[in-house]
Amino acid sequence: QVQLVESGGGSVQAGGSLRLSCAASRVLGEDCIGWFRQAPGKEREAVAATYSSTGSTYYSDSVKGRFTISQDSAKRTWYLQMNTLKPEDTGLYYCTRRNGLCYGVWSNANAFGSRGQGTQVTVSF
Repeated sequence: QVQLVESGGGSVQAGGSLRLSCAASRVLGEDCIGWFRQAPGKEREAVAATYSSTGSTYYSDSVKGRFTISQDSAKRTWYLQMNTLKPEDTGLYYCTRRNGLCYGVWSNANAFGSRGQGTQVTVSF
């Protein structure tokens, strides 16, 4: 069982930036790492994902061009660089992992297994 731990959340003003980290308990190979978020009263939303083997990336329309998902060379830490943050980006962000491709399933939280406890992001006006 892979353990995932997120960090890097916080409170920023609109237009600011944050970088979230997701640390895995072991090296991951052919895995899809996804970032999801959930705000109070709203449905869980897929934000971004990457396939660890190739580095292929996927983004929701709401964050495309503002967020960047990446991984370190050791394939044990994944990052979500969030720029030009908006109040609607507020929520609990968590990373999750599935063994296999991201393609076709990355936005479906039920396709993933292990997840972290999440890190809170709050963006104010």
